[in-house]
Amino acid sequence: MIVSKSKIRIRYDEVDKMGYVYHGNYAKYYHISRTELLRKIGISDRELETHDILLPVIELNIKYLKPVFYDDIITIRTSLHNIPTSRMIFHHEVRSNTNEIINQATSTVAFVDINTRKPMKAPQFIVNKIKSYIEK
Repeated sequence: MIVSKSKIRIRYDEVDKMGYVYHGNYAKYYHISRTELLRKIGISDRELETHDILLPVIELNIKYLKPVFYDDIITIRTSLHNIPTSRMIFHHEVRSNTNEIINQATSTVAFVDINTRKPMKAPQFIVNKIKSYIEK
């Protein structure tokens, strides 16, 4: 399993009239955390683009447990449990600054060829990088 943690301070523009973080913003937070997890193992968006690879989100499931407010600091723990074949499933857990679980989610991305826009198998260089962390 590969794990990455990202801290985010909630900005004023991310809350709704009730003062809660608007629910749609969590997709952005998960994107940040997925990107940082991949960066941690040596896979950047720039590298993916040079290999003509896209990683669109094809599924996002979120369970909201508690609200988050303006100026709170949250920690997003993102993990990848399996070696990908044609998609990657990320597990997310968001915690408050008091370590309470705020929400939990999974996000699934697919490997897509940038030119044909068709699904593809995970490239071997990505599989190798992920294997080197998961099989430790």
